[in-house]
Amino acid sequence: MPRYFLKLAYNGTGYHGWQRQPNAKSVQETIEDALTTLYRKSVSITGAGRTDTGVNARIMYAHFDTESEIEDVHRMIRSLNSLLGNNIVIYDIIRVHNEAHARFDATLRTYKYFVLTHKSPFAYPYAWHAYPTLDFEAMNDAAKILLTTDDFTSFSKLHTDVKTNICNVTEAIWTPISESSDAWAFTISADRFLRNMVRAVVGTLVEVGAGKISISDFSAIISSKNRSNAGTSMPPHPLFLWDIKYSYL
Repeated sequence: MPRYFLKLAYNGTGYHGWQRQPNAKSVQETIEDALTTLYRKSVSITGAGRTDTGVNARIMYAHFDTESEIEDVHRMIRSLNSLLGNNIVIYDIIRVHNEAHARFDATLRTYKYFVLTHKSPFAYPYAWHAYPTLDFEAMNDAAKILLTTDDFTSFSKLHTDVKTNICNVTEAIWTPISESSDAWAFTISADRFLRNMVRAVVGTLVEVGAGKISISDFSAIISSKNRSNAGTSMPPHPLFLWDIKYSYL
């Protein structure tokens, strides 16, 4: 059966995350329902990951199988987008080899978390209103520790079904995104992420920036492998799944 990748984006507001679940609207379910309408038979998709309730995706991939080749991809994209409403967009439908897997073949994932040091009704809820005196230099010094960390148990949601909490983080940095340095983005890239990991990492780094914990405390939290020692989980809406890389795309 031919296999295709969907390249898409979504605004996570109004969805209970990516994954289909009973009695709650999800991004996966919404796309599957649209495909089922077009094909007039049940169609399932497999996503590159599972974003939590309210989290957005600038880029997401998912794969699905068909009984025959799609003759007019552009028409298919238009038809899907007409069914998906305003919060989900299909950018492309890509023919891939039949064993390609949206989740397992991803080589790198990147998230961004957006922070403002002033209140803005126009950025809400897609940027968190932070303390005006956050020390982003200290937060970056602490973030460097993530590059030499492999076990992220301290930042993982409890009681998940994953077999390992090992991740290879290759980028973790706060950068200003405005000339006045009142808007910042935390960018983190890794081969994989744990449930709630990015929001917990950001919450703990914010404690460093607010002077509540030291950089050595941050390191000790990681070593403890205990989620209760880390900072609070940050609000989901300023978090974006920013990019996903594959060797064959």
